Amino acid sequence: MIPTPVDLHGDNDCSLRVVETHISRLFFVEDVVYKSKKPVVNAFIDYSTSEKRRIACLREIELNARLSPDAYLGVLDLCVDGMEVDHVVMMKRYPDSVRLSSLLGTSLAASYLEQVAGKILELHNASLPCQEVDESASVEAVTELVTAGFAQLSEFAGSVLDTYDLRRAEFLALRYLQGRGKLFEDRVASGAARDGHGDLQADDIFCLEDGPRILDCLEFDDTLRYCDELSDVAFLAMDLERLGHLELAAGFLRCYQELAVRSWPKSLEDFYIAYRALIRSKVACLRSRQGEPTAATSAQELLGLATNHLESASVRLVLIGGLPGTGKSSLAGLLAAETGAQLLRSDLIRDEILPRAEFSDVTEFGQGRYRPDLVEAVYAEMLLRAGRLLERGEHVVLDASWSSKQDRKAAEALAAEHFSVLSEFRCECPTQVAQRRIEQRLLEGQDASEATALIAAGLAPFADPWPNSTLIDTEKLTPQNALALVCSSLQANYRGHH
Repeated sequence: MIPTPVDLHGDNDCSLRVVETHISRLFFVEDVVYKSKKPVVNAFIDYSTSEKRRIACLREIELNARLSPDAYLGVLDLCVDGMEVDHVVMMKRYPDSVRLSSLLGTSLAASYLEQVAGKILELHNASLPCQEVDESASVEAVTELVTAGFAQLSEFAGSVLDTYDLRRAEFLALRYLQGRGKLFEDRVASGAARDGHGDLQADDIFCLEDGPRILDCLEFDDTLRYCDELSDVAFLAMDLERLGHLELAAGFLRCYQELAVRSWPKSLEDFYIAYRALIRSKVACLRSRQGEPTAATSAQELLGLATNHLESASVRLVLIGGLPGTGKSSLAGLLAAETGAQLLRSDLIRDEILPRAEFSDVTEFGQGRYRPDLVEAVYAEMLLRAGRLLERGEHVVLDASWSSKQDRKAAEALAAEHFSVLSEFRCECPTQVAQRRIEQRLLEGQDASEATALIAAGLAPFADPWPNSTLIDTEKLTPQNALALVCSSLQANYRGHH
């Protein structure tokens, strides 16, 4: 349909509702919406002339036709006394009652989100390989966007946003990017870069009987729409969380993963949710400048949401150490399961690189596979594998005795190299308790550790002091209480490490 020009001096008198965003005005008239572009100019938009706004209107219809072709009816040329003065997009008007944001509290919300995930996946799969799209998802491009975003947010530091909170979020975001070059490189190589929607919000999705209508994709800058597919869907996940539906947000991302048969590290998910929250915080700051009374509060809340996810995104290297029988392996396993971290056990790595069949039975520390040079080889291999995981955004738990100060220093250097947060925990219990545990473990024969009470006794005199570690008394604490203590300590460590 090609609409005819609208004369602003016409005689039609019909009631209307007007809604404003930071860059548009929407006029709701009966079953139609007219959307005009404001003549704004800022760091990311230039709508200063009628011609630029006309091109933006045409581009909006072209791009949104990918997801909702029947919703966009054309571009109207606005005339005054026969002279063209501006342009508006003409759209179908859908009832507010079918907005996704209005349906989040219903029993059908999850199924609606599944349909949305499928629709967005279709859009992503239709995105053709393109060097410009790939480059937009690179760590360099994302770093440039994040840096520019914080520069724009800095205009509101001390007025709308707390300066310390803003600087802290910036530190966390840039630290994540500094250590994750390999992750972003692998994502692009795997085809994750897409020409997506760029601005997925629950208010702009309408759930109809024949499927969702997803409106208002980002049209004013293609490079902002080009992104990792996770970045695209993380926008809606962020919006769902902002609206108080954290479980629906997590379920939506899981649904997309399952439909796409793709995966990503949890830290990258947290990073992109934070990135999208920062974008919306910037928009809220602009709305505050334009006089919107509630926008400043929204900007602050969105910055807080971003910071929470950036804390979670901070890649973590956790050392769980102690002598044999102190419960370190049990605690390390529980922690990895609780946090989704990758677990590396020195006992399992020793079995891989130093097969037991090639060594005689070990009865004392310093013999066989426990010769000092072979012990160091195991630690070196464990740290090598940990480094590969850290640069790909995986949280890592390392289970070993960590009795050597030199090995701990190597782990500290590794964490610094990959801009990761290091946390250290030392498990202890009375010698008699450790001996009983070792005897029971050997009797059951189900554990990778072959350490005996003699090996534990031989190792003890060589254990260097570990002042940087947090003590976990595994005799006094149940496994779940020990886990809770470690998680609490980790949380405090992440928030203090900046």
